[in-house]
Amino acid sequence: MAYQVKEERGFSIVLLTGDVDLSCSPDARKTILDCLESSQNTLVDLSDVSYIDSSGVASLVEGYQTAKKKNLKFALLGVSGPAMSVLELARLDKVFPIYADIEECLSSDG
Repeated sequence: MAYQVKEERGFSIVLLTGDVDLSCSPDARKTILDCLESSQNTLVDLSDVSYIDSSGVASLVEGYQTAKKKNLKFALLGVSGPAMSVLELARLDKVFPIYADIEECLSSDG
């Protein structure tokens, strides 16, 4: 997994790439939580994720819960097919706000 963080239009955007599995999900978790600790609304871009396991999903869930506690916005962007399959299987596609891109996110009321 590779990742990068960029600031765009009032959000920290965490772009995850490749496999998000047990070997690298602690890095994903730390990156997401660091953004939220800085009181930044955070979007996680999963468009280039080829695989995500339960540890990666747990990192997303923890980010979502932390954002809710801090009254910050947290959403997923451009979720890839493989990642969406896992989220659907866990029924988390009904929990996370999911947008195609930042434009859709900004135009939503959520």
